[in-house]
Amino acid sequence: MKTLYFTGYRSYEIGVFQAKDPKVKVIKKVIKEAIVRYIEEGLTWILISGNLGAELWCGELMAGLKVDYPEIKFGIIFPFEGFGENWNEANQEALQTAKAFADYVDATSHQPYKDPSQLRNHTAFLLQHTDGALLLYDEEFPGKTSYFLKDAQAFSQQQPYIIEQITMDDLQNATFDGN
Repeated sequence: MKTLYFTGYRSYEIGVFQAKDPKVKVIKKVIKEAIVRYIEEGLTWILISGNLGAELWCGELMAGLKVDYPEIKFGIIFPFEGFGENWNEANQEALQTAKAFADYVDATSHQPYKDPSQLRNHTAFLLQHTDGALLLYDEEFPGKTSYFLKDAQAFSQQQPYIIEQITMDDLQNATFDGN
């Protein structure tokens, strides 16, 4: 796999309302372990859409990952122009931090949000331009990521597409060693 799309729960979907929530350390640790495994197997690009929660936590991890694995490239593909502009200051700052580490930033629609077709086109673009997806998502705990998962599963029936999920059990079983 050369290009991976990472997505998952929005922070509010898993009860994270502050950046310093202890859950975030465990989540980042598990995300980092999975991404490192892919990098060591030859991954060259990680893409996100810029959503709050799992995607921006992945973006925060990229600074350290790029030091340890300078060959890895990080891209943010927004579903529409102006994505995140109406967020509060702290959330916009998190988005700007992720953008600062990105090698590539663009949007699939170069217009502000106008209708759901932009989101469907965004998903289709990501599926066509990645080899697989890593999702911080557990079907027992539904969230917005279910829409992408459903489309990715249908896509994988037509052509090879890897879908890996980090579940709540994976997070529960993760041990945090303080590093």
